[in-house]
Amino acid sequence: MGLFNNIKNLFKKENVDIDKKEEVKNEVRDVEKEKNIDIKEDREIKLYEKGLSKSRNNFVNKLINLNNKTKKITDEYFDSLEEILIEADIGVNTVLSFIERLKKRVKSENITDLNYLQEVIVDELFIIYVDNSILTNKINYNENGPTVMLFVGVNGVGKTTTIGKIASKLKREGKSVLMIAGDTFRAGAVEQLVEWGNRVECQVVVGRENSDPSSVIYDGLVKAKNDNIDVVLVDTAGRLQNKVNLMKELEKMNKVIGNIIEGAPEETLLVIDATTGQNGISQAKNFMSITNITGIVLTKLDGTAKGGIVLAIKEELDIPVKYIGLGEGINDLETFDIEKYIYGLFKDMM
Repeated sequence: MGLFNNIKNLFKKENVDIDKKEEVKNEVRDVEKEKNIDIKEDREIKLYEKGLSKSRNNFVNKLINLNNKTKKITDEYFDSLEEILIEADIGVNTVLSFIERLKKRVKSENITDLNYLQEVIVDELFIIYVDNSILTNKINYNENGPTVMLFVGVNGVGKTTTIGKIASKLKREGKSVLMIAGDTFRAGAVEQLVEWGNRVECQVVVGRENSDPSSVIYDGLVKAKNDNIDVVLVDTAGRLQNKVNLMKELEKMNKVIGNIIEGAPEETLLVIDATTGQNGISQAKNFMSITNITGIVLTKLDGTAKGGIVLAIKEELDIPVKYIGLGEGINDLETFDIEKYIYGLFKDMM
């Protein structure tokens, strides 16, 4: 309050010059901006805390209990730790290399204090995601026209809901958004996207039932260019008759998109349901073999007690997680932040 009172007093002076007034106005704007950033940051941290509570209560409590009942750091300790990490869906290969790295660090630093070892464990898990990495959660925007984001993933992972939530998020950021109902095969898919369009007040381009998805995408992109839309979100079929058909369909879509907007799609985001665990990793590998995946959207992270899948995705796929779902609400889909994720998962150990 002191700063604002000072500002009021400054404006009460009769001889305050114009430059001084502008300087003070800028100061007010800066304070308000910082205040809004702090509020947003606090809301996001709380969302991570709440969204990761199941994983934290399961995974972290096991780590704390292990340390509480352990008197010395032994091979048995590492065996138990290995079990806990694998159960957290971090992935067997990732866990094995992690345990080896942890053993070396314990030996080289002569670590005997279990409380300090807890900090080392968190530190090393953080390193899994960021070490020697150029992964970024930033969306690649097209500065010369509509940015096209293509969404892929098997049926049931929350793909259409994710598109609706991202549309809402982008609109809150001041961007104009158009959605294209490219999943013309699944019963109800088009209607579901239209419903989301009504909910977030966003246009949806649809075609006839069982029409060629690429023709719907063509019409949508032409409209997006004509209407100077900022971002186009494209839904796609989660399953065709076989992998070859799906690959051909995605190839066709990419060709149509690239012909209308050079360099597009800027993003091909794979939607994975976090509750499916390692099965989600297998889905990712299948999609990576048929199209270029630029990022992961991890849904339903709040619904699993195995939050370690984020680390498995990094280690096994080396693809950035760009968005995570931390609740069922329209505003509960967040841009992924590794520091907030680590804090939300391990806050009880910090």
